[in-house]
Amino acid sequence: MPPRPKPARSQNIAVIGAGIAGLACARTLVQAGHRVTVLERAAKVGGRMASRETPFGTFDHGTQYFTVRDARFQQALATAPGSYKPWSANAVRVLDPHGRVAEAALPSRESHFVGAPTMDAVARRWAQPLQEAAAIEFNTHVTRIERDALAPARWQLQTQGDGESVHVYSGFDAVLLAIPCSPAQALLRASSQSALGKQMEAVDVAPCWSLMLAFPNAVQPTLVTLGPQWNAALSTHHRIAWLARESSKPRRGKIERWTVQASPAWSREHLDDDDDTVQAKLHKAFAEVTGIRAAPAHAELKRWRSAKTMTALGQPMLWDGKLGLGACGDWCLGHRVEDAFVSGLELALAVDAR
Repeated sequence: MPPRPKPARSQNIAVIGAGIAGLACARTLVQAGHRVTVLERAAKVGGRMASRETPFGTFDHGTQYFTVRDARFQQALATAPGSYKPWSANAVRVLDPHGRVAEAALPSRESHFVGAPTMDAVARRWAQPLQEAAAIEFNTHVTRIERDALAPARWQLQTQGDGESVHVYSGFDAVLLAIPCSPAQALLRASSQSALGKQMEAVDVAPCWSLMLAFPNAVQPTLVTLGPQWNAALSTHHRIAWLARESSKPRRGKIERWTVQASPAWSREHLDDDDDTVQAKLHKAFAEVTGIRAAPAHAELKRWRSAKTMTALGQPMLWDGKLGLGACGDWCLGHRVEDAFVSGLELALAVDAR
């Protein structure tokens, strides 16, 4: 998409976070003619649209898939051809606590998509122009937002990087938080900007434990497919909410691999348990649900402290035009990838109209 004509006043804007919401926001602002700096705590873009590389193949250990309902999201995806593919898991099964397919009606059969060859492929494609313009700072943790010492009408950001290095980014007309709700609230409190954070108090986002399992011996010419004959399922087991056969996804490799995601309630209850305990309990539940009792050649955990939105903000974003502070994320509207995109887009449009 070509950049739009420069606005009457080009703003210098900081976007904190390079997940889908942050990238949608930053791209839209750049296209509108504003100067944007994205500060990302991690070493790469994508947020929970992430894949874990292992010797046995990749695991989508965060976001499992995405759907498309908003025309604006569809248009944005069209700018990243080849970075996503349909996944043949449209008929997601619903299982009872014992792993049997339930009699209840199955969810909508709308198309499911995944990034290809990894879940973060779309985010990486969208981020490419920003990276080429040196507009993304990785491994940069923003610790405080404060008024610019040299220009009090503007903002500056205190940050911490690799090796405890400290850096100040200054001269921003607006600062936009595109990070999970809880860290956003904490940053605003630390910055004595709690008014915006108070509007987030009703938001509830649950954590999630993800278990990754690989069974390379399952792929043998004389061996019947290991485990169930479905590739994705919603589970009502008290420990497990979701299971997906990673090897069923396009461009992912043939080694039998499963991602198991714990339920929100169980993840909350066991959030601070040690990894060995969590892994043992989730592996046991996986065996109970799937009937796969073989020992995996690879087992790995990931703890997401902010994963599924249980109670959303109920509006697309937060924006205080007088202060020049805003926030966006999937938690504003729900927990879908598209929710994050729409939230980031709507915040950018509000800032551009300032």
